[in-house]
Amino acid sequence: MIATTEVRHADAPGQFLFVCEHASNAFPEEFGGLGLDEAARQAHVAWDPGALGLARGLSDVLGSPLVAATASRLVYDCNRPPDAPGAMCERSEAFDIPGNLGLDAAARIERTEAVYLPFQAALTRQLARMLARGRRPVLVTIHSFTPLWFGTPRTVELGIIHDTDASFALALADAARDLPLRTALNQPYSAADGVAHTLKLHATPHGLPHAMLEIRNDLIADAAAQAAMAAQLAPVLERARAALPVKGRAA
Repeated sequence: MIATTEVRHADAPGQFLFVCEHASNAFPEEFGGLGLDEAARQAHVAWDPGALGLARGLSDVLGSPLVAATASRLVYDCNRPPDAPGAMCERSEAFDIPGNLGLDAAARIERTEAVYLPFQAALTRQLARMLARGRRPVLVTIHSFTPLWFGTPRTVELGIIHDTDASFALALADAARDLPLRTALNQPYSAADGVAHTLKLHATPHGLPHAMLEIRNDLIADAAAQAAMAAQLAPVLERARAALPVKGRAA
């Protein structure tokens, strides 16, 4: 079985904890390709193209840890709880997922134990180690989205999403005003769409400032674009963190 989690810069001293739940379109050997052709396995339904490169870039530039899931979200979507239909979806966007049709409880438990639980354990461990050192990081998850949604163009380029505490997201939106990116809060998704599982599980219970970043994937289509976006976003993240009240800042 392939490893299903990557941890980068685990002991780095930075003030952020980056997470990338949809980092890869790799399929563990024991689950096969789920009956998908190569076009589907390369499409956004299988992963968030460009998100891992951007997350690694931010982790490097800001000297902060990164935890990333390294199996396709079609095997298990690590940003969904085990009881969510979207955790092992039968259809995503315009694609049917044959290998996910009619999964019984045993199959769902196997996927959960193979992918979701190791990822959550790695993220819990990383956060616990930071908290034990007296550091309260800003938790930021990195995602990408498609320029078109069922044929309709999306004009937003950077979306900032939050769970119940909007403080860091608001600070980030304010800090991003000078970026040459069309930025919006809670677009193209919001917590109401069920996309805030990681934030709900790891940030909110600890009262940590947090945000989910959604970047339009045509803007981070290759390594150079990902590095350039990381260089743009890193100082904005730092300014937003510095703008928080002292009690909300990472220590």
